[in-house]
Amino acid sequence: MSKVSEVEVIKKNSNFLRGTLKESLEDKLTGAVFEPDQQLIKLHGFYQQDDRDRRKERAQKKLESEYSFMLRLRISGGKVTAKQFKSFFDISDLYSDGDLKITTRQTIEFHSLSKFKLKDVVKALDAVGVDSIAACGDVNRNVIASSNYIDGVAGTEIVEDADLISTSFLPETTAYQEIWLDKHDKKVEQESLYGDVYLPRKFKIALAIPPYNDVDVYAHDIGLIAILKDGKIAGYNILAGGGMGMTHGNEATYPRLGSALGYVDRSDIISVIRAILAFQRDHGNREDRKQARLKYTIDNYGLAEFTQKIEKASRVTFQAAQDFSFEYRTDIFAWRRDVNQNWHYTLFIENGRIIDSEGKVNEALRKISEQDLADIQFTTNQNISLVSVSDENKPKIEQILKEANLDNQDTLSGLRKNSMACVALNKCPLAVAEGQRYLPELVTKIENILSTLELKDEDITIRMTGCPNGCARPYLAEIGLIGLSHGKYNLHLGGDRKGLRLNKLYKSDLNEKQILEELTHFLTSYSLKRQDSESFGDFITRQNVIN
Repeated sequence: MSKVSEVEVIKKNSNFLRGTLKESLEDKLTGAVFEPDQQLIKLHGFYQQDDRDRRKERAQKKLESEYSFMLRLRISGGKVTAKQFKSFFDISDLYSDGDLKITTRQTIEFHSLSKFKLKDVVKALDAVGVDSIAACGDVNRNVIASSNYIDGVAGTEIVEDADLISTSFLPETTAYQEIWLDKHDKKVEQESLYGDVYLPRKFKIALAIPPYNDVDVYAHDIGLIAILKDGKIAGYNILAGGGMGMTHGNEATYPRLGSALGYVDRSDIISVIRAILAFQRDHGNREDRKQARLKYTIDNYGLAEFTQKIEKASRVTFQAAQDFSFEYRTDIFAWRRDVNQNWHYTLFIENGRIIDSEGKVNEALRKISEQDLADIQFTTNQNISLVSVSDENKPKIEQILKEANLDNQDTLSGLRKNSMACVALNKCPLAVAEGQRYLPELVTKIENILSTLELKDEDITIRMTGCPNGCARPYLAEIGLIGLSHGKYNLHLGGDRKGLRLNKLYKSDLNEKQILEELTHFLTSYSLKRQDSESFGDFITRQNVIN
């Protein structure tokens, strides 16, 4: 290419992610880091943000924006111990706003962190065995795995595989240890896989166990669908080229489902993933970041040629894809026994915000972690599973949930349990509309429509994002709302219940009144004309609402 993007230059000149981050953190004149470091800090797990609700006010007072930082953790498969979970609350109380955010990548984010306390936060996390390296930025990010399969050892194996993939493809540079932990004894200045410019864009991997597609396995750069034999994972069907992001008004950008490459044995997945990462490193677009995801690389080369090159580089021949069937995408909100006769319970956390509102979610989860009553697994639907609960601890947890008004999950509507939203305003610098602050209110208004139509218990997926980047995977929802401007959304319809079909744009630039009018029309029609067991998304597709 004749030129590369500015971000590529920053990575190239960063001395393997060090840049001037040390100097940025020591600069007392601003709450921000130096401009080039705002890109590098992502690869350490941070995003620089500011309170967008206060931008105008502070500008009028000739003050700099109210800068803060978001920190995202690397938690493969979403599993942490009670001790680690308790430390998250302690850290948030000391350095953040007291609340935690569960992301759609099965991990935790801290928001509103001061630049001058970031090292303290990283050191506190390191003390309990948690880090944030490669949770953001142009590398392989947090690897996610199904959390609902508890009927055999495969549920444990898939988390083990997620962790193996994550650790196998971490950056080798010791910049993270040097800058955040003041460890300088084993300095590493090389990247045998990533090189000195890392990947052209972010890279996401997800692992699913049929019949559960809770991870939306088709939505990621690499999707691995576990194939079981005698209750254990024998291998994986490999998908490549999924991705949710697009740009308004740019037809060259689009959401895409992953394409099937074939089946490989479990022992071969690291070789195959390494080959795909290396191909994307060498052939991904480094000039235009909007064209830099793997999905565009595959479409430019063609799936057949891409597959051949991966087979050659990995020395693994893809076998024919094995049969599988997905039946569920939502989490299961009930007490269930696992293969070891321990209890699991998934608790609905609206949009992943662990905050105290009508139900005292924050308070209850603190008690559970402080009393070491359960380990925790975050789900990709932004909920929390209490796992490995003993018979002795189960009634203790039930009492805590009852006291916190959280024993009423069976009263939640199907729509609310299948809702997701990204952070959006006021924190995300890319957001043009509301997300997690607004969706609960809109869901309540749609619930009124559903109740009238006797559809309240119907599982309908609704997802909202504050921009078209797709962090809440809205293009796989039956109802997708993608922010266009403040108070205005594009309405997408027709995704299926299992996460196997993209929705399509129905109408653009709708306000709340218009959204409710459109949904009232279609939900009314659905209540009158649907076939037996037909989902809302399938109904929309059958009715040819969107061509």
